[in-house]
Amino acid sequence: MKRKFQDLTSLDLYKNRGKVKWAVFAFSIIIGLGSIYYTNTLVEELKIRERRQVDLYAEALEYASVNSDNLTFVFQVIIQENRSIPVITVNAAGEPIEYKNVHFRKNSTEEEKKQQLLEELASMKELYEPIRLSDDAFIFYRNSDLLTRLQYYPYVQLSVILVFGILAYAFFNQSKVAEQNRLWAGLTKETAHQLGTPLASLMAWVDYLRNSPVFEENQEVIQELEKDIHKLSMVTERFSNIGSTPVIKPENVYQVIGDAISYLRPRISSKVSMDLNSHAEDIYAQMNRSLFEWVIENICKNAVDAMKGQGAIHINIVKESEKYVFVDISDTGKGIEKKMFGKVFNPGFTTRQRGWGLGLTLAKRIIEGYHNGRIFVNTSELGKGTTFRIVLLGVREAEE
Repeated sequence: MKRKFQDLTSLDLYKNRGKVKWAVFAFSIIIGLGSIYYTNTLVEELKIRERRQVDLYAEALEYASVNSDNLTFVFQVIIQENRSIPVITVNAAGEPIEYKNVHFRKNSTEEEKKQQLLEELASMKELYEPIRLSDDAFIFYRNSDLLTRLQYYPYVQLSVILVFGILAYAFFNQSKVAEQNRLWAGLTKETAHQLGTPLASLMAWVDYLRNSPVFEENQEVIQELEKDIHKLSMVTERFSNIGSTPVIKPENVYQVIGDAISYLRPRISSKVSMDLNSHAEDIYAQMNRSLFEWVIENICKNAVDAMKGQGAIHINIVKESEKYVFVDISDTGKGIEKKMFGKVFNPGFTTRQRGWGLGLTLAKRIIEGYHNGRIFVNTSELGKGTTFRIVLLGVREAEE
């Protein structure tokens, strides 16, 4: 029971991985905003403290200008101890007469220092109101370098975390994809290998029956057996191609799809009509014939299920340009909601009670992974039907 519960939990997480990602993203945003809020609160407190320090500095200067006795404490404890907050004292005309903690560029001339001091003063005027020292003197100041760095710290921190998160996600996602590819290839190769032994045995038995006295009485049975053996051989070839790098070469798209339809017609509901349309019968594209037929079969079978065994499937081939060939497969089924267009290709997505949800996933892998093409839901309307579009690399006439 515990194992079953764990399996169901994993399945739910996988099916709802989109929601899980958004939940993690929202949680990260909350943490980030909390960090920014806390740092800003701390910055505001430090601003108040620095303002008080500058006020005390101004009062000390004022006291020193009036009282000439016992100034040791004032200079050593108050004035000299300000080693971080840049301050500039100006006269009534706004000209700098004294400054502290203003750092000049290396090897600056007196004229350059004067210009830099004026620039620093202009910057201070934009930040805070001056502190009145006397009728003809004012003190301007700005935040200390430590406070300035602290203001930008959370943004730098979040940027580093974001970059690290993106790199980590890309790395682990790529590792996961590579692992899935190895698993997929291993399973398909093993499946092809396992099918090979009984298939060879069946072929030997058919040859034996053909040479036996019962052949004349059971010709139809043997012919059907041969068709099934051919189908098994094709399935084995498909799995073998999936598990390795398939051979891609120019093929007649109209002919390949026509053969796939001919195979499907007697194997689907008689209440489903299928037609193939093309402005020409000599349109070529780069493909692996066996795998592409598999894609057509999967999409058409899904269409039959969507129509509940009654309706029509229309396949249109269009040579969009010298570079691309479009194959549109339309049905008259129940349609797909727009928000589900991308999800129908996810592993495990199915509307059937007993479906595995791998048909369209396999189709996407074949088209995009092996044919360098695209497959997507082109249009869909609830209650009217869906059109899937396959984009293949075309072949120039000279290459055909």
